[in-house]
Parts: sequence; C-alpha cells; structure tokens
Amino acid sequence: MTLRLRSLGWIWSLAAFAAGLLSAGMWFASAQAWDKYLTRSFVAGFAVYEELRTGIAPATGVRITPLSPDAAALAEAGMFEQIPGISGRGFVTNLSILTDSSAPLNGRVLTLAVMSDRLVYPISGIVSGIDQTGPEKMGNLTRLLATYCSEPILIAQYGRGPWQQVDGTDIWGCKAAPTDLRLPAILAAIVAMAVILTSIGNVSDTFTRFSQALRDRRRRGGPESYDADGPEELRDIVSAVNAHLDDERAQLEKRAIVLSGVSHDLGTPATRVRLRAALIRDDELREKLEADVDQMTGMIESVLTYTRSELNVEAPRQISLTSLVESLVADYQDTGQPVTLLETAPVTVEGAPSVFMSRRGRGSLTETRRILVTARPVSLKRALTNLIDNALKYGRHAEIALETDAQCATIIVEDKGADLSVEDIEALLSPFRRGSNIGSSDGFGLGLTIATTVAEQHGGTLSFEAGEQGLRALLRITR
Repeated sequence: MTLRLRSLGWIWSLAAFAAGLLSAGMWFASAQAWDKYLTRSFVAGFAVYEELRTGIAPATGVRITPLSPDAAALAEAGMFEQIPGISGRGFVTNLSILTDSSAPLNGRVLTLAVMSDRLVYPISGIVSGIDQTGPEKMGNLTRLLATYCSEPILIAQYGRGPWQQVDGTDIWGCKAAPTDLRLPAILAAIVAMAVILTSIGNVSDTFTRFSQALRDRRRRGGPESYDADGPEELRDIVSAVNAHLDDERAQLEKRAIVLSGVSHDLGTPATRVRLRAALIRDDELREKLEADVDQMTGMIESVLTYTRSELNVEAPRQISLTSLVESLVADYQDTGQPVTLLETAPVTVEGAPSVFMSRRGRGSLTETRRILVTARPVSLKRALTNLIDNALKYGRHAEIALETDAQCATIIVEDKGADLSVEDIEALLSPFRRGSNIGSSDGFGLGLTIATTVAEQHGGTLSFEAGEQGLRALLRITR
C-alpha cells in the first residue's frame, strides 16, 4: 500500500507530536516525582534534628537508636567505621552543625558522621551556610543524601548528649528514590526523531535516485521504462515519464522508418536515372546529372545517420578514449591526411612540506595511463570524424589533443588557417547549414549537428574557441 506525500506528512507530524508529548510527559512526571522525593527528605531532616534536640518521636520511616557504651566509645574516639552493625559502609563524611549561628561560642554543636557504602558526600555548601539555621542545615544534608544513590546511616551527637544511630534509608536511601525517567525520555525523543528523519530521507532518496537515473539516461543508456517504489506522487511522475519516453521513442522510430522507406524507394528510380544518364552522350550534362543523383542519395543517408544518433541504439560501455583517438588519427595518417595527435602533457604533482626544507617539492608523472570513459564508441568516433573532416575542409591541418580530469574528458581538434570565426562556426551547428566553401567540399550540413547530439548523449558539450593558428573545437564528455 502506497501513501501520498500529504498523508505521509500528516503521519510524520503526528508521530513527532506524539513522541514529543510522550518524552515531555516522562520528563516532567519524573522531575515532579524527584521534587517530592527530595522535599520529603528535606522535611525528614527537620524531624531528625528536632528528635536529636528534644527527644520527641521521629518522623515515619526514620529509626533513631542510642549506641551501646562500646559503640559510643568508638564514636567518641572517631573510629566510626569500627562500630558494630555498620558493616560495608567504609566511606565516612564528618561534619558539625552549629545549632545557633548567632552565638557561636554558646551554641550547641550537632556532630554527625555519615556512613556510606559508596561515596564521601560534598558537604562544603552545607557547612559554609552561615545564614541557615540548624534544622535547615540538617534538612539540606538529608536532601543531599537523597540526591545520590546510596544507603547512608548517620551517627549523631547533639551537644554533649549520647551518641545515636539514625537510619532513614527508607526515606533518603537509593531504594526509596523514584525511577528516573529523564534519560529514557531523551533517548525516546532521539529514537523517534531518528525514525522520522530516516523515513523522510528514504522518501527523498526515491525522488533523488529517479531523477539521477533520468539525468544519466542519455549518457549511460536506460531501460525501456522505469519503476520506482515510493509515494503515490512519485509513481504518477514515473508513469508520466514512461508515457513520454514511449511517445518519443515511437516518433523517432516512425521518423527512421519513413526515412528508411524513402531511401529505399529512391534507390530504384535513382538507379534507373543513373543508368539512363550513362546513355547521355554529352559528358558535362551526364556528370552534372550523376552528381545531382549522388547528392540526393547522400542527403537521405545523412538524415538517416542523424536520426539513428537520436535513437541512441548503441549501448554505452567502458572504453579507452586514448586508444580510440590514436586509432582514428592513425587511419587518417594512413591515407595521407595531415592529422596529428599531440602528446599529452605530463601530470605535475606537488610534494608534502618537509621539516628540513621550507619549499615543497615538485615532480611530474609520465603519461603511461589510459583515459577510461563510459561511452558509445561508434557514435563518439563518428562525432570526432566529423570534427576532423571540418578542420580539414576549412583549414589545412588538424591537430588532436586530449585533456582530462576526474569528471570530464575533452577532445580538442584545432585546424590551421581557417577563415571562419567562432560566431560563424557556431551558426553551422543547426541542421543543413553549410559554410562558405559549399561549392568546393562535400557534405550536407549535418556533421556538426551530429557531433553536438553525440556530445549531449555523453553528458557533455561541443564548443568552439579561437586557437593559436585557427579554430579550436572542444568535445567535452563526462567520464
């Protein structure tokens, strides 16, 4: 079942709202429970202080028992960890609370030893609180004990009274603490956000993958039709694109069929005209008639070649662009044509800085590697042939060079002595446009048009610029 983007947007929004509401509820509920727990511990500290001062019954959950004479002697000597019945609580926190801060010399002191099984408590803030009364300091101490997960027991002496053991772990102990859901609330929010963002990213990636496949269709080829998993809108787009590709393919095929039929149908009368022209005794008239027939059939073949390049029937594959250019130049040279291939400039590399030298070293790599590209070799060779033929027609010599980087490869064809400017040659890119030497050269004005089409099929461009000796054509393709 596929959903539309509007439905997915509602689902994502509601899921984000529900996750945020759940996380916030867990956070605030846990924070409120902890506030109650700490407040209860603070109030219990007040009650413990009053019990130690007046001897009234302690608060519920607090047990205050006097120490035995032997245990009291150990407490008086400061050896709290040796008191019987407090095994496993080897961490001692000592502090004294002045009961009357306004009369430090006459006021009584509450001496305390906190026996913990895990840690020594940071009590500097409690001891240094001059503006706090004794009960407030005791309440702050028990609140501090509740903040940490431990099972502390207090050994206390009010003034010169007896030593007593205070066990309030049912109130400020670790087991009495509420479950802290704040960290799970944060984790739940993070997980929900990750799930929602992943879902959004997956939907976005379906559009990105389809657009990339459609963009690379001309260069890498593609299937007859596309199929994509994703929201309903993407499926509608894919269906419309498939219909458009079918219509475009049908039109091109129909055009090729019509041109092929015309070429075939013209073959028989052209042959008859050629045979009848051979019977003409006037040599000049016969040659003109045969030239007209050749021009007619050649024009049809050129249009067929252009249409086949538009049909893009050749499958792309990985080839060595260096080998293709070298073989094509060698073919021209074998027939005595003035075509040369310039050597590729060596690649210059810059070394890393050294601790012994302030300058970076430089070096060059010899060109022993091949330029590999994904291309249609027949179409690319046809386009390059058209550019070389144009250079030979409008100039006297053709020089071929190769340039490359990580993304593109450029084939440069430069002629010598061409009278055309860059604007003139760019005007010849349109179909059936020919130069000023129309009377002295063959062709039908489709060579540059075919070269431009081939460049676009390879994800590149065909452009021109003024060179040192003539015009320079740059056929750039994506590697």
